[in-house]
Amino acid sequence: MKTALLGAMTAMAALALPLAANLSAQDTGSGKGNQLSDPRSSFTARDGRSWHAEVQRTERGYLLGNPDADAALIEFISYTCSHCASFSREADGAIDLALLAPGHMSAEIRTVIRNAPDLTISLLVGCGDADGFKNRHRAFLAKQNEWLTKLTNAPQSQQQIWARGDRNARIGLASAMGFDDLMEARGLTRTQINQCLSDDAAAQKLVANSNADRADFAVTGTPSFAFNGQLLQGVHSWGALYPVLSGQIAPSNEAN
Repeated sequence: MKTALLGAMTAMAALALPLAANLSAQDTGSGKGNQLSDPRSSFTARDGRSWHAEVQRTERGYLLGNPDADAALIEFISYTCSHCASFSREADGAIDLALLAPGHMSAEIRTVIRNAPDLTISLLVGCGDADGFKNRHRAFLAKQNEWLTKLTNAPQSQQQIWARGDRNARIGLASAMGFDDLMEARGLTRTQINQCLSDDAAAQKLVANSNADRADFAVTGTPSFAFNGQLLQGVHSWGALYPVLSGQIAPSNEAN
């Protein structure tokens, strides 16, 4: 199983391609009251229900919001991708407030496994119930600078051990980076944490899902996005995604 896992991870190496250097500036829009980031926006719920706290597991990730929404966004992210952490900081609040909560759109988060740390973190983010996914997911991205600096400054010999990606390497990496403490603070026990990190079947599935997304959507960098089943070409930031969503999701006063 270890050989199969490492072979699959090697096949994912192409996903580590660098993103385009020139990221578009955020288009804040010109329609007064219709900006996605504006809490007074006319992007309001049609049925009065707030969907942003709804989370459910899917075959390849986690779906946030109304599963029957008219529009569907897929976010392809890597936990070791600095642009993904930037996207989370800039976009999560606006997406929650203006698009998920009213039920206009759902957002499915799928992990791209580029390396062994991605695999370790993805196992931890998926550890526990679906309701806690968003908290775990955002915690790793919010603290990325801390643990990624620690990771890159570790001795090369230690990094080589962690890069094996086997269960002992995953447990060792989580302990050294303080990942288990981060998860304990979110209600998981050490036993649960170690069980999740030791789950080779779950690790294999994460890698297989990443390979499937690469084949189905031609994902070559992170973050990337698919809207209503189609990969958005050249969209790798909130600044680039914002005008796409603004143009596609009609405000409630225009939809009725």
